[in-house]
Amino acid sequence: MLTLPKPQVIFTHESDLDGLVAGLLLQRLAKQLYGETVPLEAYHYNFWKQRELRERAAWVTDFTFETRLDKMDWLVVDHHVTEIVPKHAHLHHDLNKSAGQLCYELCQQNGLGSPALDRLVHLNNVADLFLEDDPDFALAGDYAGLVKIYQFWNLHTLIEGELEKLIDHPLLEVMAVKRRVEDPIGYEWSKKNITEISPTLGLVDTIIGNNNLVVHQLLERGATKYPVLVTLFKRATAVFASFRSRNGEALKIAEKFQGGGHANAAGAILPKSVRNVPDGVDFLRLTLNPKREMPLNNLESLFAGIEAGKNG
Repeated sequence: MLTLPKPQVIFTHESDLDGLVAGLLLQRLAKQLYGETVPLEAYHYNFWKQRELRERAAWVTDFTFETRLDKMDWLVVDHHVTEIVPKHAHLHHDLNKSAGQLCYELCQQNGLGSPALDRLVHLNNVADLFLEDDPDFALAGDYAGLVKIYQFWNLHTLIEGELEKLIDHPLLEVMAVKRRVEDPIGYEWSKKNITEISPTLGLVDTIIGNNNLVVHQLLERGATKYPVLVTLFKRATAVFASFRSRNGEALKIAEKFQGGGHANAAGAILPKSVRNVPDGVDFLRLTLNPKREMPLNNLESLFAGIEAGKNG
């Protein structure tokens, strides 16, 4: 059995169900091993990359293993592609399992398994790995949608940090109705509203339905000529970009914007100077098509915003 260092903090990904499940499972494991509730911090990719890592000991999950995480007394539990071989850190890694599944394996090794957690971790695994052939795929998508719709910390507060409370939660009825009614409408509308950002990237306008599923269906059904699709949305003061593909191209584009994720499902937060979705469209086009002409007033406005963001 792996001997785990006692963490000062646990870090997880804020954007999806896998980050919530993995983070709370590690927090539970730490409580089992050390009798203390270790603080949980959650971040989107861009903010995570900017955070200074001063802790002597920490556990990290659902973030790509990178050189700066290769520290003595650090544990990283993850499933993203990495080329870094650990020299100091403990790395629990498998590309074919969700972060939640990997964290649960550590929990089970320490007597923390249960039928309820078996069920939830399975559903999370199906949703995060997009296992379309699994009979629970639709239901798993409803569970994943809870974090997308109600947000990480709101859901965390609602269930009081107890994952078992997610099982058969009444809000799943809302997600099921949204899936049955909204998704087909959203798909048909979005199929007619795809615009070019670059020769390989199309912007999908979404107004209703599960954005991830709608975009996946557009790619799966060959409804667009673009190998990568992006959706943009504003939350609080930030504009988020979500990239999807079928053949591994999404992550490469996300990384151009300091983002990260999986080969076919990645995301990024655009700079602070990008204040709304139209600005985001201009920024994507300018970054991916540096030689393409843009209206002078748009360029001046965008560059002025970028400089203001740097100085602010």
